[in-house]
Amino acid sequence: MIYKKYLVLIPGIILAFVLYTLSQGINNIIGIELLGYEKSPISTAMIAILSGIFFGNIFQIREIFLKGLDFTQKNILKLGIICLGIQLKPFAFLEFGKIAIPLIITCILSVLLVIKLISRKIIIPKRMSYLISVGSTVCGTTAIMAMAPVINAKKNEVSYAIANITLFGILSMLIYPYFANFYFNGESLFIGLFLGTAIHETAQVAAAGLIYDQQFNSPETLNISTVTKLIRNTFLVIMIPLFAYLYSRGQIKKKNYSIIRIFPYFVLGFIAMIILRNLGDHIFFVNQNEIWSSTVENIKFLSKIFLTMAMAAIGLSTNLREIKNMGYKPFLVGFIAMATVGLISIVTIDIFISYII
Repeated sequence: MIYKKYLVLIPGIILAFVLYTLSQGINNIIGIELLGYEKSPISTAMIAILSGIFFGNIFQIREIFLKGLDFTQKNILKLGIICLGIQLKPFAFLEFGKIAIPLIITCILSVLLVIKLISRKIIIPKRMSYLISVGSTVCGTTAIMAMAPVINAKKNEVSYAIANITLFGILSMLIYPYFANFYFNGESLFIGLFLGTAIHETAQVAAAGLIYDQQFNSPETLNISTVTKLIRNTFLVIMIPLFAYLYSRGQIKKKNYSIIRIFPYFVLGFIAMIILRNLGDHIFFVNQNEIWSSTVENIKFLSKIFLTMAMAAIGLSTNLREIKNMGYKPFLVGFIAMATVGLISIVTIDIFISYII
């Protein structure tokens, strides 16, 4: 019976949703009640995966939940990524796009090259280097989770890569706003571009922009950093098929290789959602149409729920002993990636300041 096939998924999906709800509650208590922010600067997704790892290693997950958790990691994750496309507005960055786009491309290419070179000296699993690369260059955890099913990454590799990106993303989120203010002499455009390209996660970029706004009274910096990060997120559309090709090139015999075979089709849904957002904004004049505005916000909200559920499921399925056996090397690679993207962002912005602007 077909319905029985899907019925067995329900317990695991419910468990992932419960952990999402718990994580959101913890986030609100810490970020809003204790720290006093209007909107918590802490990522609910980060809390979800850490909570999942905690509960998954303290308690043994019963078999009744396993299929649903696996479904959540693979399919609900993809649905969340598709919905994520609704927040991207490529036409909103025309004012500073001439700087943002080449800056983002330069940072991406530089980090990929550096990770490729250091991976020859610091030997780490190939899948791990791909996950750290895409997480450092594009959009952090979302990129890692989008890449994982494409290259058949193991659960512990995904968890390790996410822990890697989370750790260094939090460090940069807390340090960079103050460093950028000092280095760029309070110039909101350059600070926003730096924060949007040098910090891994969208939530972390938004938090860094919020910290800067509250410390130095610069809402413009928050807007520029957020839009720059969203532009950077669109490169997920390019990076996933590219990495799928590069990874599979060595796995599949030449005569059997086909881009159709490895292409992540959920990326098409992601692109379709971007197109839908831009068409909708122009057709409905978003500022004058409450129904369309509400629809966009609801899809954004669903995206956060789906992605956070997937992270909770990954956390619950993570074995810390297996991660411990991987050693320190992937974290060293992650640190070098963080330092590289920050340094390249600064150098590139300086070049634009000196020769182009």
